[in-house]
Amino acid sequence: MNNLDFANPEYLYLLLLIVPLVGWYIWRDKKAHASIQVSSLKSLKGAPKTYKYYFRHALIVLRVLSITFLIIALARPQSSNDWKNVSSEGIDIVMSLDISSSMLAQDFEPNRLEAAKDVATQFITGRQQDKIGLVIFSGESFTQCPLTTDHAVLINLFSDIKSGMIEDGTAIGLGLANAVNRLKDSDAKSRVIILLTDGVNNRGEIAPVTAAELAKTYGIRVYTVGIGTQGTAPYPFQTPFGIQMQNMPVEIDEATLTNIADLTGGKYFRATDNNKLKAIYEEIDQMEKRKIEVTQFSTKKEAYKGYALWAALFLLLEIAFRNSILRNIP
Repeated sequence: MNNLDFANPEYLYLLLLIVPLVGWYIWRDKKAHASIQVSSLKSLKGAPKTYKYYFRHALIVLRVLSITFLIIALARPQSSNDWKNVSSEGIDIVMSLDISSSMLAQDFEPNRLEAAKDVATQFITGRQQDKIGLVIFSGESFTQCPLTTDHAVLINLFSDIKSGMIEDGTAIGLGLANAVNRLKDSDAKSRVIILLTDGVNNRGEIAPVTAAELAKTYGIRVYTVGIGTQGTAPYPFQTPFGIQMQNMPVEIDEATLTNIADLTGGKYFRATDNNKLKAIYEEIDQMEKRKIEVTQFSTKKEAYKGYALWAALFLLLEIAFRNSILRNIP
């Protein structure tokens, strides 16, 4: 990328001298008057104006341009060509998100699912160079988005997630196994799954621990997040009189989630409110930082000669016009 900087930028302050120079010229022009006074100018009213009238200010314009370019040349402008070599350790991440009906509980604002989507979107926005995918699960599991660096598409797919898209239930093992399947062929140096759920595994043909052992086999690290307050949580129910809230017990299989994390070298987190959930994703973000090595190169080339030539050209034009077509007769 070509940039322009100055070796002696302090000389640019001399450009301020142009302001009093122009001010002095305007003041002198207003004070100028003829040496011979006549009783009336009516006879000259219709006289045509020559080109000298319209170009009478050309001399000061040329002088200002000459001074401007001379000052810029004194400041020694230099064009620089910068480039950098960047080497990084790639990280592929799959987010496995529980969308069962219990995720509609309103112990988070506005509910668990929307809070999880919002925080995950912020996490994705901060990982611009990583490939990230999305798996959703409840009673079944499917891939909402394969690994991609097009995070705008991924975020749009996140916004489309709703509870009830697939059969209800909590198939943690299927959700984890599906995420492993998305990462097992990745050639990234670091592969990570973030699994978020609010329940206990009660569906699916694959046990959560079996899926964790599969992840361990492929060298995939799993961070598990249990989402839900302690005790009970308000859950919306449809009744003949509209939607009403009922407190339901919060049951999270923390032992299984901890076991999954420990088997794969990850970590288990418990989110009890929006702020805690955000802090968890921030902690994961810090633990999974990419290693970046940057080598920067720069070359500089003097560019003052062009400005000096323009200054000389404008000065010569002023001298030529002042002593020829714009010459003042005493």
